[in-house]
Amino acid sequence: MSRGTRTLIVLAVAVLAATAASYSVYKAVLGMPARTVEMPTRNAVVAKKGLPVGTLLTRDSVKVVPWPEKTPVTGGFADMAEVVDRGLVSGVVENEPITESKLAPKSAGAGLPPTITPGMRAIAVRVNEAIGVGGFVGPGTHVDVITTISRTRDEPMSRTVVSNVQVLAAGTRTDLEEGKEGKAIRSTVVILMVSPIDQERIALAQTEGQLMLSLRHPLDVEPTETTGVSKAALFGAPPAPAVKPVTRRVVTSVEPPPAPVVPVVLPIKVETIKGMKRSLDTLTQETPK
Repeated sequence: MSRGTRTLIVLAVAVLAATAASYSVYKAVLGMPARTVEMPTRNAVVAKKGLPVGTLLTRDSVKVVPWPEKTPVTGGFADMAEVVDRGLVSGVVENEPITESKLAPKSAGAGLPPTITPGMRAIAVRVNEAIGVGGFVGPGTHVDVITTISRTRDEPMSRTVVSNVQVLAAGTRTDLEEGKEGKAIRSTVVILMVSPIDQERIALAQTEGQLMLSLRHPLDVEPTETTGVSKAALFGAPPAPAVKPVTRRVVTSVEPPPAPVVPVVLPIKVETIKGMKRSLDTLTQETPK
């Protein structure tokens, strides 16, 4: 038997032995009993599916699932009866725990009213696709309200009426579902949450002029402080009219030479008294005239 043949036989035996050992270990692992580790849990109420703001919770929209006891949900519920017939003030996604901060008070009902912060008001603004920033003004976004009003017949002016206003609703429920995917929402009315004095400003601006909505960055909370812009300021002041040079004739008056002085002779009477004798003499004196 040659040396090469003996080498091949040794390699084949080694491969067969390794295969048999691996198979034996595999069978031994499969035969080992499974060890389960039990983790202490507690019940938690979660949403069965994604629910928008204003939804009235029912037994068909929520479910109870086991939740790790070591990581409890702050403000969560363990009983489904505690959340049924309460409205959502914040949207939830599928399997998200329902907490007290996401629910309206009991007996407050559902819909838009429970989502209004105490002390604030909800006002509806009629918009179109252009005013609604191309349809990307959705619930939860913040906008500036701009109005254009003609102070005089030929002098319109634009100015920010209210800044950093939260949008409560825009469009229908179907439109809102599309808005979650980043699509535009086609709506004719946008509901804004404003203070009582701001709602008066918006009502007057909507009646007297045209409204526009300006979309803000979510982290930009600084108020918009501007003085507005008028038509004259937008296009600049008109140039001053050209002034043509005017040639003027200056006439210098020459005063006539003064008249010669003619002396005037004034008579002077002198009375002389010598003893008992009295005499009267007349003298003359030249005076310039």
